[in-house]
Amino acid sequence: MIRLLFALLTALTLLPGLAQAHALDPGYLELTPLSEDSWRVTWRAPDVSGHPMPLTVRLPESCSGAPAAAPVFDGRAWVSGWIASCPEGLAGGTIRIEGLEATATDTLVRYELTPGQTRMQRLTAAATAFEVPAQAGTVEILASYVSLGFSHILEGLDHLLFVFAMLLLVPTYKRLFWAVTAFTLAHSLTLAASSLGLLRIPSPPVEAVIALSIVFLAYELCLPAERRDPLTMRAPWLVSFTFGLIHGLGFAGALREIGLPEGDIPLALFSFNLGVELGQLFFIAIVLLVGAVLRLILPLLARHAERFRRGAGYAIGSISAFWLIERIAGF
Repeated sequence: MIRLLFALLTALTLLPGLAQAHALDPGYLELTPLSEDSWRVTWRAPDVSGHPMPLTVRLPESCSGAPAAAPVFDGRAWVSGWIASCPEGLAGGTIRIEGLEATATDTLVRYELTPGQTRMQRLTAAATAFEVPAQAGTVEILASYVSLGFSHILEGLDHLLFVFAMLLLVPTYKRLFWAVTAFTLAHSLTLAASSLGLLRIPSPPVEAVIALSIVFLAYELCLPAERRDPLTMRAPWLVSFTFGLIHGLGFAGALREIGLPEGDIPLALFSFNLGVELGQLFFIAIVLLVGAVLRLILPLLARHAERFRRGAGYAIGSISAFWLIERIAGF
């Protein structure tokens, strides 16, 4: 009964995030140069209950042009495009997303002042506008891509669920340290290889295997401690390294959508990966802190830790199995 209650509570905690995934998707604004004073504008507004989120793109004051047709739903977001004429260019002007301050999402702005010089900016409810700098310096690229990596890992429920399952499964802090280190090393390798074009694997199979990796950990959690795979318990770093390679491909897919700035690819890649690691460590620290507090105020948790662990395994397994079926069906 305790396992069932814990599973239900965990599912109720996580499933609302799944149901609201579309409403929390970021907006995406892309500005591609066509000439010295004109840009192709592509705007993807998040979907909310079958309608585009009420956000409005505001380009610098010298720019003219607006969508010629109503946005089209592409299955995930509402897409519109137009040609903007900016006689004074973009540099020094302000790009703003009106209405963003009233939401719980953010917007990624990808723009080029000249062809091939890709830059990124993340706008949030607290910072809905930015002034386009004439040149992108090291600090700007570092800050932008660290922020993007940090937000990506914290918005990736599947990656966080894998890490959470590892925290529950690994028996000692020493083994947990090496498991997290191996996971970091593995996904850093495939993130770099895929982002640089050295490794190309279609996204749908990658996303399905990521869900399968969580199912594997959930299955181990559901077993009594004495029946768990000895290799998983003795060398969890090997399991986390193996699946970390796949998770790195998932991170790379997100980074390819964002784009890397020509001429600063190594810095942007390092910054994004650093942001992912900071987000992952932040999540681990929060989980460990909450776990320590709960053990202090609820002695029942310490006495029945294994039952709660197995109950969490049922909940995690149910959610990840749903993801697996959904992603395979979408091939």
